[in-house]
Amino acid sequence: MDATSPPGWCILNRSGGQDRPRTRMLADVSLWSADLANLAAGIQRVEPFADSFHLDVSDAHFVPSLLFFPDLVRALRPLTQRPFHVHLMVERPTTLIEEFVASGADAITVHAETGESEAAAAIEAIRSAGRSAGLALRLDTPVAAAEPYLDRIDALLLLGTMPGVKGQELAPEACDRLASAARMLGERRARVRLIADGGIRAHTVPMLRRAGADVIVPGSLVFQSQNLAETFAWLRAL
Repeated sequence: MDATSPPGWCILNRSGGQDRPRTRMLADVSLWSADLANLAAGIQRVEPFADSFHLDVSDAHFVPSLLFFPDLVRALRPLTQRPFHVHLMVERPTTLIEEFVASGADAITVHAETGESEAAAAIEAIRSAGRSAGLALRLDTPVAAAEPYLDRIDALLLLGTMPGVKGQELAPEACDRLASAARMLGERRARVRLIADGGIRAHTVPMLRRAGADVIVPGSLVFQSQNLAETFAWLRAL
């Protein structure tokens, strides 16, 4: 895919297939919840079911934690045909786009909270590299903050928990925020994926789906599952 290709979430599929279907909810599986000492085994186990793999990147400034880095993404890239979605929870995403593209990212999401000029420049760099561009919003950021970017992105990611901290429950306002985002997107829903990230549990996924989520970012829900076929069949039936 090059910079002139039509937008589409994770349209670059290394197996040569077409974009993932829009008639069912997609699973962008978070590798942060895998066994970090054996990521290869986690990828191999989940690959038959995942639509893509989600890799959180943080700089210990935008969020308190330190997470995935380009050389790790590069090392994991040969292990799967599934698209890699890199979520940059960093203050200056523009400084990292080129390296993550070179490492094998198929889709990159940046945060609106980095500032309008930084976010806009990062989105342009992602699109110029021929990758799918996403915009993320923290819980405390109004959904309307995404409006200036809607014609330039392929996905809008709404966090349902505070970023960079594992094991949190879904915030009470998360579903209403998703519904507001779906209304704001309007006809753009045909080409912009709405992603729910954080607080993904068996009891929250149906609510997030009803609120408008096209994609969820499951972690422990998947990696702690004793029967992946059943888990994913349930997810795709929602």
